[in-house]
Amino acid sequence: MKRSFILGLISLLFLIPVNILAQDARILSKLEEIAIIDQKVMMPMRDGVRLATDIYRPKTDQQVPIIFSRTPYNFNTYRDGKLSTRTLQRAYEAVSRGYAYVVQNERGRFFSEGEWDILGVPLTDGYDAFSWLADQEWSNGKIGTLGCSSTAEWQMAVAALDHPSHAAMVPQGFGAGVGQVGDFYEQGNWYRGGAEQMLFFSWLYHTQHDEMAPKLPEDISQEDLQRIQRFYDMAPEYPPVDWSKGLQHLPIQDIIKNVDGPIGVFEKMVRRKPNDPEWYRGGLYHDDMGFGVPSFWFASWYDVSISPNLALFNHVRNNIEDPQIAENQYLVIAPTLHCAYKRATENTIVGERNVGDARLNYDELVYSWFDVWLKGESKEFLDTLPRIKYYTMGSNEWNTAEVWPPESSEMTTLFLSSDGKANSLYGDGTLLKSAPSKDKPDSYTYDPMNPVPSYGGNVCCTGNAVKGGAFDQQVMETRNDILVYTTPPLEEGVEITGFIESTLYLSSDVKDTDLTIKIIDVYPDGTAYNLDETIQRVRYREGYEKEVFMEKGKVYEVELTPMSTSNYFKKGHRIRIEVSSSNFPRFARNLNTGGDNFNESDGIVANNTIHHSKKYPSQIKVPVLGKLNFEK
Repeated sequence: MKRSFILGLISLLFLIPVNILAQDARILSKLEEIAIIDQKVMMPMRDGVRLATDIYRPKTDQQVPIIFSRTPYNFNTYRDGKLSTRTLQRAYEAVSRGYAYVVQNERGRFFSEGEWDILGVPLTDGYDAFSWLADQEWSNGKIGTLGCSSTAEWQMAVAALDHPSHAAMVPQGFGAGVGQVGDFYEQGNWYRGGAEQMLFFSWLYHTQHDEMAPKLPEDISQEDLQRIQRFYDMAPEYPPVDWSKGLQHLPIQDIIKNVDGPIGVFEKMVRRKPNDPEWYRGGLYHDDMGFGVPSFWFASWYDVSISPNLALFNHVRNNIEDPQIAENQYLVIAPTLHCAYKRATENTIVGERNVGDARLNYDELVYSWFDVWLKGESKEFLDTLPRIKYYTMGSNEWNTAEVWPPESSEMTTLFLSSDGKANSLYGDGTLLKSAPSKDKPDSYTYDPMNPVPSYGGNVCCTGNAVKGGAFDQQVMETRNDILVYTTPPLEEGVEITGFIESTLYLSSDVKDTDLTIKIIDVYPDGTAYNLDETIQRVRYREGYEKEVFMEKGKVYEVELTPMSTSNYFKKGHRIRIEVSSSNFPRFARNLNTGGDNFNESDGIVANNTIHHSKKYPSQIKVPVLGKLNFEK
């Protein structure tokens, strides 16, 4: 009996690859029935560099619109000796709906020629690709761009070039394409409040090709490329790294070098400060640029850059001169992690928290959008499409708004207060509607060699170092280097939706340090789910054009970059914030020296104090829909 079971299991294991291969072959066969497939077209740019492009278009004599996906990632349909179906499935979906599907590698990536830089610069590559595609005899001259994360982030700066064929775009999880917009100087998610976001340290290890990597001959033919793609796809194999340990290395400029990683753009980027002119010469979109494309934006509450994403949407709506472009901006905000929209289920779990049924038919939304702008179909879809569709956690429902934040929201100020012992969950920190008359400050020690660990949050791309989403923060809140301030229980439920502003008054015994803040929904049983978080490097409190250091004991006003959420705090729940000076490795540690930080290995301990009184009104401002009343 046991022998028969084992033999049956072995047989099943052998059958699985056969079934998978059969499924792979079926999608290719289905696509071949309806599509003309032209792989490894080497599209020329104005400087002679050729970009590898796969084209899938309907078998028709009619001219068709194009959905264009440009990416730094490997889209080769043959990997490890097997057929890879991801690109084929996307192509089949587009072609079956009457679109040509075109996917292209940025220069310097895989089969594309040239030298790679992040976001696929120069910007002219995107413009040149549009021109080439629009000139094809099978094209109707209308191009829509589509993608998530690095396949979305290049779209905004190219939209500023206003190519006549770039008719619409759908950027999803697009934060790393936002440079400077309003109060945010993130420079493509490299920074938050002047502190390095460490997601790029691990992402670039797995993305940048080493400058010594072998390259194909520049004059290689399409025929040869089509042949060798079946067994050689130019994809490096990166040894796995334990990033929970790898990101701890100092100095941070040597993190990739320390794990014997590839040499590439990281080495120059890690040395750039927030105001470095190089940020304005690349592929980032900044708010001094124009914008020429109707856009359907997709963001998510637990993505790494939700606030700058929303600020960019507002900027395009409110500042672009062309009223038709400004009017045709739409937004969806899901309660998911980075690019995880389609993973929503009937019981969507984000981290540890169940946020309910967050499903949407994203494919229908996207293609209905493109049908309007690329096919010229009726705009009835736009008549029924909400300007902003956002998901409210807690009440676990989709809501709509015409502006962001919703017009009915009102900013309500909550002031920090304590008797000087707000340290940890067991302290006496409170959030009140009026500032305390006397200053009874809270002090804590920040040791960069023992930082507060990141636990959940709005993250991406850090491997095993940080797990994103909502997690119960109570274990973290037992640390004395975290100040905890909590409202009394709510008398009735209330929705908080929009930007959350925070101002803290700090004194310290070091020249420079960081301030972190986190907003939390506290359940009646004490469970404390994080909603959003931010950080501010204090040397940049007066702006990013100069560094201004502190004097020992002097009190400084520090405004942190806004956080964002939509959360319904039910009756009996409490609103909480945590204040500290580290959130590592989500953000790089400030070594407190006042030095460059990226090239330093030794830190010093900071003794930091948060002041709260009428003279020093440390506070948060929350956007409330309804009334914020507490139990007495």
